[in-house]
Amino acid sequence: MNDTLYPRYSESLLREALQDTPVVLVHGSRQCGKTTLARNVGQDLGYHYITFDDTNQLQAAKTDPVGFIRSLPDKTILDEIQRTPELFTAIKASVDRNRQPGRFILTGSANILLLPQLADSLAGRMEIIRLRPLAQAEIRGYQPQFFQHLFSADFGKAANQRTYQHLGESLSGLICAGGYPSAIGRTSSKRRSIWHRDYLTTIIQRDIQDIASIRHLDILPKLLALAASQTARLFNATDLASPFSISRPTIKEYLTVLEQIFLIEQLQPWHSNRLSRLIKTPKMHITDTGLASALVGVNSQALWQDKALLGQLLETFIYQELRKLADWHDEQLSFYHFRNKDKVEVDILIEQGRKLAGIEIKASATVTSSDFKGLKKLKEAVEDRFAAGVVFYDGESILPFGQRLFAVPISVLI
Repeated sequence: MNDTLYPRYSESLLREALQDTPVVLVHGSRQCGKTTLARNVGQDLGYHYITFDDTNQLQAAKTDPVGFIRSLPDKTILDEIQRTPELFTAIKASVDRNRQPGRFILTGSANILLLPQLADSLAGRMEIIRLRPLAQAEIRGYQPQFFQHLFSADFGKAANQRTYQHLGESLSGLICAGGYPSAIGRTSSKRRSIWHRDYLTTIIQRDIQDIASIRHLDILPKLLALAASQTARLFNATDLASPFSISRPTIKEYLTVLEQIFLIEQLQPWHSNRLSRLIKTPKMHITDTGLASALVGVNSQALWQDKALLGQLLETFIYQELRKLADWHDEQLSFYHFRNKDKVEVDILIEQGRKLAGIEIKASATVTSSDFKGLKKLKEAVEDRFAAGVVFYDGESILPFGQRLFAVPISVLI
């Protein structure tokens, strides 16, 4: 099974962008489905396709960037553009001569916004679409409405049209499967583990060396495995550096590279003048829980037995699902976490305009009023800005727990 069998909800974003923007970049981690998306749309609209995984094309582009771009048809897909940073200046010059919309579709497995020499070259000329691994909504083929319900604080009839279920041990199976199309198409956890292992080898041997000079490549798999064990926890470079005989600044540099290729990301802390003693440290999340499970060496059964790790990976799973849904939401959403020095916390804060919603995550099938402690603190602090607070739990019913506070089944997102 491959990603051509799944609808990508970002397809409409790509088609819209091509109507008014000269260059559209689809970027995200390798194997998340960028090439398939670009080629499906490109085939429909008559685009010529070039990949820089082809050594001959790569060398031609590096040798004569200006000549290479001038030789291209009006509508071209350039796949894995991070391998040829030399082309960005040539693309800019070409677009400045001809601002026609939809001239180039670029795909990249590295975040060029974090590569300073490239970030400014196409400003005002390029729209960027982040493609993530498959969301559960894409895998199962339903249209998500969660944010509409969340920001209207309305989890009544409309939200209850679907039947929700207690997931139990199948929840750990979803977490371990993750969202990479090629991985979820495999029939067993053993086969998925082999795919994830080979995937990491490819990334370390190819993608990382395209964007950075790493002296200790052998450390990266171990560092990433350690990062996976720390997912959904406060980011601590010292803890991550301690097992290695390498300086803390070097480890931070390596972590930045892992962020550039979309394997880890930081969730920034939320700030408010109305609350004191706030923790100002970001949280770290692995970008795919299937990959995280493979890195820490657990299958579905082992994860279900390890409740502490299950809680961490479930938080990352739900965070990533929400980020995917946010990519298609009509309004721009910003994500944070909240924690103070008294250990009152909210796992995820989501900001839409002036409105703020809070999300707490529990792996349990029961929920009590004490689970809303952090959300109530947030509600008091932001007053009329507070849209709603949700505790995700493994139950079957949407339950009110006070004004604009709800317990919501995890299966709402499944």
